Amino acid sequence: MLGRFERGGSGEAVVEYGDSNLRVVRPGRFVRCAVTGVEIPLDDLRYWSVARQEAYASPDAVMQRLRETGRP
Repeated sequence: MLGRFERGGSGEAVVEYGDSNLRVVRPGRFVRCAVTGVEIPLDDLRYWSVARQEAYASPDAVMQRLRETGRP
């Protein structure tokens, strides 16, 4: 869960994705799913790719991206 400061701001956040955590570079309320474009509230963000620096809304979105690229 993110702290109040990290969630602060409005609009889309800019996030740096790490192996087991993330760092908010620019505060905001949400990030966008790289596959579906849906807004993901930062408190609900559970799936991302460190290598691609992308967020995903669901496990299905992760699988779709893997099928598109043919690699993890």
